[in-house]
Amino acid sequence: VQLQASGGGLVQAGGYLRLSCAASGRTFSDYAMGWFRQAPGKERDFVATISQGGGTTYYADSVKGRFTISRDNAKNALYLQMNSLKFEDTAVYYCAARRGISSATLQEYDYWGQGTQVTVSS
Repeated sequence: VQLQASGGGLVQAGGYLRLSCAASGRTFSDYAMGWFRQAPGKERDFVATISQGGGTTYYADSVKGRFTISRDNAKNALYLQMNSLKFEDTAVYYCAARRGISSATLQEYDYWGQGTQVTVSS
């Protein structure tokens, strides 16, 4: 499956952004999806994951209550609504796909998008 992330940009602290990830090439609903992020000089970290049908979600503690992951299987699309953004949310955000159940483990994902930059000014 091919993934294309978009929606990043520059936003002030306290603001919001909505990231999108367009999928193509395979049956989107066969895949659990995740969002990860990588800040400069740091490892890529888990942000959120969603099950194949969208009924189960799980978040990193750092974004819980501020970010919402969702998907539209009819549109082959994954989303990340990011509210109350903080300076420390600045990173390149990646969408990823894996067959089977959703996971917070980076190594368990098989397909990755190219990333979209989110910059939060303080």
